[in-house]
Amino acid sequence: MVCRGWILMIPLLLLAAPWLRAQSGPPLGPPPAASTPAPQRADLSPISSDALEWLQNLIRINTTNPPGNEIVAAKYIAGILEREGIHTEIYESTPGRGFLVARLQAKAMPDPARALLLVAHLDVVGVDKTKWKVDPFGGVMQDGYIHGRGAVDDKGMLAANLAVFIALKRSGAALNRDVIFLAEGDEENGGEQGIQFAVEKHWDKIAAGFAINENGRVVVKDGKVLYVGVQTTEKVAANLDIIATGTAGHASVPRKDNAVSHLATAIAKISTYEAPVEFNSVTRAYFEGLAPIEDEETAKWIRALDTADRGDHAARWISDANPTWSAMLRDTVVPTMLEAGIRQNVVPSEARGVVNVRLLPGNPLDPLVAKLKQLVNDPQVRFEVEPTAGESAPSSSLTSDLYNAITRVAQQEFPGAPVLPYMSTGFSDSWELRMRDVQAYGLVPFPMTEDDFSRIHGDNERIPVDSFRKGVDFLYSIVSNFAVSN
Repeated sequence: MVCRGWILMIPLLLLAAPWLRAQSGPPLGPPPAASTPAPQRADLSPISSDALEWLQNLIRINTTNPPGNEIVAAKYIAGILEREGIHTEIYESTPGRGFLVARLQAKAMPDPARALLLVAHLDVVGVDKTKWKVDPFGGVMQDGYIHGRGAVDDKGMLAANLAVFIALKRSGAALNRDVIFLAEGDEENGGEQGIQFAVEKHWDKIAAGFAINENGRVVVKDGKVLYVGVQTTEKVAANLDIIATGTAGHASVPRKDNAVSHLATAIAKISTYEAPVEFNSVTRAYFEGLAPIEDEETAKWIRALDTADRGDHAARWISDANPTWSAMLRDTVVPTMLEAGIRQNVVPSEARGVVNVRLLPGNPLDPLVAKLKQLVNDPQVRFEVEPTAGESAPSSSLTSDLYNAITRVAQQEFPGAPVLPYMSTGFSDSWELRMRDVQAYGLVPFPMTEDDFSRIHGDNERIPVDSFRKGVDFLYSIVSNFAVSN
């Protein structure tokens, strides 16, 4: 917040100081570093309106992955940036795939260790149009929402990053570090044609010490912000092919070695598996910070999670209360695809399924696969690990200058809402950055309900218009607090 006519306001501030101290309460997590006042906030109303239009247009560019075709969206963004006098570069990994990068320089000689990277991906997952109330690629604004695939994941973040980046340029702010804008592809399919290509072939273009990416959250409950979750680590994704074999033949002659039946039984057994509860430093801090702001019953069971006598029951209660909490507590296995048969009256010789695995950071895959094989216990069923498994990266620091800046601004924007370190159950491109010593933080800055978040990768994805505007404002405050000289 910027104070004008501060000399006249000193008496009022002195009178208000005791009340302000009483309302603020002790900060959660590491104490923010001492700092000078934040730079004056720009009026973002015009650019947030532009950003809403950019978001709608980005949704209308179908970048479903596969095939992606992200360069079309990259060229749209390049046109916006070039009109603002910002030079852009587009690098293609394969025809139609790749990334866009632009930079606001603080000094003639870049200092990668200080640079801030604003990251968002251009591609989206597919849709079943028959399950949507509106055209998923229409960018429809209706009932206070923008509807469409990618509205939250991740074109909302992309449009917000773009707005903040342009607002910095228009303001003429004196940057104390370079700010880099990165729009990359293939995040939804492992990142080989996007972030991996960027870091392996063009690291000099995006090298940074800090990054803001997706997969955090600003959670709204009962009309107010409950907490701000800053993603500092993430689960690791892998896919298992479950393959059942049997004798092919006419469907009029049932056989006990029917591949479809054996696959169905295997998938049913896998679906019942629940891995044991495990905490890491991030999830422990998250639940410890969550307990004081939840209702009494929920708080009771959160506090009992790590106890010897009531831990198992508490884990069941918490898991039933919130599927995301359940996924944060353990490794997970979820069947996602089934494939079998060529005709209704033909018994196939093979049936296949895919199980998506999400491992807690640092947990190996092999013991989990061995456990699933033991559970299925069927010689007609084999397991194959797909070669797209991710890697576990170090967690980002809870004491870095950027984490402290996020904490400071969040406490100003959402008084009373704690800032909690967050382990996302989803996987993001931040792992590639963390593997290169970048302090990367996930922060979807839009205040949204659990229902809004649950639509990511689901039907009828949408983002509240007011939340989007607030998110642009919140993100700009963080970036300017961190990257603009006072």
